[in-house]
Amino acid sequence: MSHPNGTRATDLGPVQWRTGGPGVEFAVLGDGQVAVRNARDPEGPVLVYTPDEISAFIDGARKGEFDDMVGD
Repeated sequence: MSHPNGTRATDLGPVQWRTGGPGVEFAVLGDGQVAVRNARDPEGPVLVYTPDEISAFIDGARKGEFDDMVGD
């Protein structure tokens, strides 16, 4: 079952949320997609990504492609 962006976290059913850093949590959904939510709003909307999109993001983060977005 595919979940569109903006789906409320409470509508995803039972999922295991994992902390990904301050303020962000991730959950792998039954169809392999990855939901991302604001930890400060655990019942709020989520963004949903494919496994390939998450892999590309993680790869880019490891390579420092987003380092300019954070302070020293």
